[in-house]
Amino acid sequence: MRKYLTIFNLGLMLGLGVSSSVAMASMYVYQPIGSSTVLGSYGNRHALSTAAGNPAASYLMANLQGFRVGFLGPIGIGIEGGGVDDINDRVDELEAIFDEDFTSSIDIDAIKTEAQSAPDPDAFVVAKIDEVLADINDSLDSADVVISDISRTTYAKFSTTVQGPFLPIIYKTRRRGVFTLDASASLVGRADVLADNLTLTGVDELEAVTSASDLDTVNVDDADVESDTSVYMKRASDLRFSLGYSEMVSRSETSALIVGGRLNFHRLALDQKLTVLSEDDDSSVSYSDFFLSRDSVSSGISLDLGLILTGRNFQLGASIANVNEPEFDYKGLVSNCSGLTGADKTSCETALRFAGKGVFSLNETYKMEAQMTVDAAVKSKDQHFSLAGSYDVNAIADPLGDEYQWATVSLSYYTDSWVLPGMRIGYRKNLVGSELNYYTAGLTFYRRLDVDVAYAPENDDGNSGAYVSVGYSFVY
Repeated sequence: MRKYLTIFNLGLMLGLGVSSSVAMASMYVYQPIGSSTVLGSYGNRHALSTAAGNPAASYLMANLQGFRVGFLGPIGIGIEGGGVDDINDRVDELEAIFDEDFTSSIDIDAIKTEAQSAPDPDAFVVAKIDEVLADINDSLDSADVVISDISRTTYAKFSTTVQGPFLPIIYKTRRRGVFTLDASASLVGRADVLADNLTLTGVDELEAVTSASDLDTVNVDDADVESDTSVYMKRASDLRFSLGYSEMVSRSETSALIVGGRLNFHRLALDQKLTVLSEDDDSSVSYSDFFLSRDSVSSGISLDLGLILTGRNFQLGASIANVNEPEFDYKGLVSNCSGLTGADKTSCETALRFAGKGVFSLNETYKMEAQMTVDAAVKSKDQHFSLAGSYDVNAIADPLGDEYQWATVSLSYYTDSWVLPGMRIGYRKNLVGSELNYYTAGLTFYRRLDVDVAYAPENDDGNSGAYVSVGYSFVY
């Protein structure tokens, strides 16, 4: 029992220590990155990382003719969790339950002694056994309620994304067409607790007792509590290479229309793992190996399209990510447990039982769904100042099945001064899924170093999250 609780705590701590994600429109697959953490899908020429949003935005980033490139990063890291505020209290409650030695309450010799002085020894023995087993099952029922509540409200996610060095590369030709080359690596993982009832085992002989004399042959040395309660983890890692093109297609005295498109080449590795918390042995695959491995890679191409109408003091944009909606296959959990031993066999058999109940699929497929995003901004002519907002028209699910639909608003000020930093603040809300409200802020030091953060305080469902992104680019 103590082994069960120890693994239970380790599983939760591992999940909370390595887990969160945000999927953001046509941006990086798992989370906003760089200044987009604050600015959303609005393309600002002073924030190079926003070129990863609307494919037409690269045109705004380019110089009159020639190259513009990044340097290092940005790199973004995020964590998100649900129901973690009072997790210690609930674990303490479980500890109090599991501290009880269930088998010690089944004292055969004591029952025999009491039965000798009872008017009807046989009836007394049957009633006493029923009472002892009922007390144990009541304690197990109490534990089931706590575990079920943890399973329903608690999750943990992590995400990290890094842009390739010296990327993106943006080149404007003499004919004013703009080509963009970009690459990134992303990783996202999630851990959940799947609840299963605690069951008292090894008491069949005791339950079959009908008389005092039957106690002489009863053996309860193997009495124990078993459960399939597990930690269920999913992981997705993506190596993405992008090639984009944007061009001004019309221009008047007051505005210009820019269109763009981008092809994204994905090498996506998707996997899932289940670990039974009551299993004494360790799995042959460690948690770190699971999250960092790239077994069973699926390849695919996604297409993003966008347009921007920009004027002296305004900017309007619209984009559609993943127009063709490519699909990728999970490695999947083992469906045949033959040949497995120890913890691997236990986890495999438990996975089959959970899959049979419809908790998850053994062979899952991820569709990179299309999502439309619109944005608008009031800005100064040089885009040093802007008040902007963006909105995802429809919700999509990320590779781990969590839904996202972002609405953002931001206020930013960039400067030509090397002393005064560029500043931006904002607010973003996920309208579905976790429904988290993030408060965002960022600074650009020396017109090169971008630092952006986001924090979501705990909401009514107990969900909260935090993100940080750091990047260093050449002067804008």
